[in-house]
Amino acid sequence: MLTGRAWAVIGGGILLWVASRVVGSPDLHMIALALLLLVPLAALLVRATRHDLEALRRLSARRVFPGGKVRVDLEVHNRGRRRTSLLLLEDQLPASLGRSARAALVDVPPDGRRDVAYRVTAQGRGRYAIGPLSVWVGDPFDLFRHRMEFSDRHDLVVYPEVEDLGPFPVAAPAGGAGESSTRQLFRSGDEFYTMRQYEMGDDLRRIHWPSVARTGELMIRQDEAVRRAQAAVLLDTRDSALGRDHEAFERAVSAAASIGTHHLRAGFTVRLASPDLAPRAVDREQFLELLALVRPSRTSQITPVLQQLRRSAAPGTTVVVVTHVPTTDELAALSRLGSGYATRLAVLIETGGRERLPIRPRWEADRRVDRARTSLQRAGWEVLVLHPSTKLGDAWRLRTKRPVRRIAA
Repeated sequence: MLTGRAWAVIGGGILLWVASRVVGSPDLHMIALALLLLVPLAALLVRATRHDLEALRRLSARRVFPGGKVRVDLEVHNRGRRRTSLLLLEDQLPASLGRSARAALVDVPPDGRRDVAYRVTAQGRGRYAIGPLSVWVGDPFDLFRHRMEFSDRHDLVVYPEVEDLGPFPVAAPAGGAGESSTRQLFRSGDEFYTMRQYEMGDDLRRIHWPSVARTGELMIRQDEAVRRAQAAVLLDTRDSALGRDHEAFERAVSAAASIGTHHLRAGFTVRLASPDLAPRAVDREQFLELLALVRPSRTSQITPVLQQLRRSAAPGTTVVVVTHVPTTDELAALSRLGSGYATRLAVLIETGGRERLPIRPRWEADRRVDRARTSLQRAGWEVLVLHPSTKLGDAWRLRTKRPVRRIAA
């Protein structure tokens, strides 16, 4: 492929040739011919010196949180017997990660290697493909380039935003087994059932130092009460609920990720559910990856997954539902669901644009929120209402300052 510089050389050669004919200068004529011959000679040089190249890509992390920086290392190996000429590298990136990364390598000796690196900053959640890598082999004057493409790609998963909710119990416990489990869950005694590896955010006071000395890895004490604690997190992904409001939908995903991670750090066994996903037990990595890839669902009914959660409810367990401001029928279904759980928390996400509504529609929206909150509280739910611009952590800190309300199972 001819470069822009090559076309400029061709244009200049033609102009010089015309000028030489006009003024009758043999010197200009020779210079013009030299310029015009330079381009095909460069093309022949590049085509004649085909290179046997191998390219590798390494990512410093495959899974990150929003705002995280990932280092991408590219290694070019010249497996041929000739020294390469100018190499131009272009690694393709999705628009959300920025413009494609470009670099130049002057030469790579036979059986030699050259490394280049660049960084990308993760923005919104999702899975992003990095690649393919294109290597342009050029001549010393950069007049002609031959393209080589390495089709391998690497996936980068960006988790949803997770807020730190502090060391407080996740929800107000019910009487009986639920209350006892919650109290034991956050005790600081020395008795423990087993151990697990340390995860970022765990309480450092629960590190079992004798195991650290024996294994060389940070280990966390896992109480027997923790082993029995269970929680179910339901994220309402219906397009008719929050899917049409991108900001509200992302706030809902972040809220579910934050609360679920809070449970997992405390030692709960967590099950994740959505209108398109039957309740399933997940570890921290599976939980965050599923939420990183979740998209609005075309499913119109939430009742089937609520019924599945109700059938699988166990005494003393916790249920967290992240949804929009529910309708009358949905309130009735949520009330029936809550009867099977000891601890019930509903996070209601308001849609955006409310502040731009006229006064009467705004009052009606406020009344719908108040009716939903009151109805759920009467059914034994604790309710948090979030605007898309409201951080869950702010509402959570206010919640933990209020007296704990005991709910009869």
